[in-house]
Amino acid sequence: MLLYIHIPFCDSKCSYCAFNSYVDKFHLKESYMDALFVQLEFELQRFQVQTNSITSVFIGGGTPSTVSPDLYSKIFHTIKPYLHPKAEITSEANPNSATYEWLQGMYKLGVNRISFGVQSFNDAKLKILNRAHSSDDAQRAVHDAKTVGFENISLDLIYATLGDTKELLEYDLRTAFKLPINHLSAYALTIEEGTPFESKPQMSKERLSLTSWLFENITKKGFKQYEISNFGSYKSKHNLGYWKYDDYIGLGSGAVGKLKSQRFYPSSDIKTYIATPTDAQKEQLSDEDQTIEKIFLGLRSCVGIKKELLDKKELLQAQILVKEKKLYLINDTFYNYDYLLADEIALFISY
Repeated sequence: MLLYIHIPFCDSKCSYCAFNSYVDKFHLKESYMDALFVQLEFELQRFQVQTNSITSVFIGGGTPSTVSPDLYSKIFHTIKPYLHPKAEITSEANPNSATYEWLQGMYKLGVNRISFGVQSFNDAKLKILNRAHSSDDAQRAVHDAKTVGFENISLDLIYATLGDTKELLEYDLRTAFKLPINHLSAYALTIEEGTPFESKPQMSKERLSLTSWLFENITKKGFKQYEISNFGSYKSKHNLGYWKYDDYIGLGSGAVGKLKSQRFYPSSDIKTYIATPTDAQKEQLSDEDQTIEKIFLGLRSCVGIKKELLDKKELLQAQILVKEKKLYLINDTFYNYDYLLADEIALFISY
């Protein structure tokens, strides 16, 4: 069982961001956190959560570091009996708002993993992306997290941005690997509707050769790729839980939850969510929906897809890909050689 908590507050809106986040709703922080608590109690009952059954918690956003640790305390107190003794508890953070005091406060609550939204160590690129921090801020934040006591530290980098060169990305990697991290996420810049970059599609410029070079150089540093965007000497339990199709509670405005064949979507409007935090749209997933999702997720990660999941036609297609050395089969599970081809392979098997 996974638990995701969405914090929709941000200091600034990044040019590429399509997530449910606000820069002008800070006055709603306390009422929003109270609503999260109401929904949490409701979901613990709906999901019939047992003692020690939550294996990972992920606080995402938005920017979780814009909310002070004391506002999280009631939630942490409530989930404590349900946490597995070795639960991974991650919080995202931005370098400009993740002060030493904030990191210390979250560590005391029980957070044991931090994921920093760094995106680049090039100050000019950070300005283009409308990030609110500098390269120095990012490096300081990572070192602070280590000093506080965090052993598991991750950072995000963005590539496929107009102006990216091998030299720029090489500098990003060189700087990142000087820091005390054990996990790195690399995301291609995508142009989303409703973002400032929507009118500037030229800002995203992915070249497969550069992407392949980037991934190869991350793995050369000893960070094994275990999912299309994630690398590390440590594998995030929360990430793997999604790829394994585990059930997950989704708390917050714009979050998503899944219980067996149902998905739950709380309101993405923050005021509506605060007024009615236990209301959610429901989606019923068919057996076919679930199979297709498991295929796509498995091929994008080290989870793979079980042979028993496939029908006769799909199994035949998968076996063709094994002969063509696009997939390999171990212990009745198909695995993907190249995550960058995952969606194409999934489509070949499923359709």
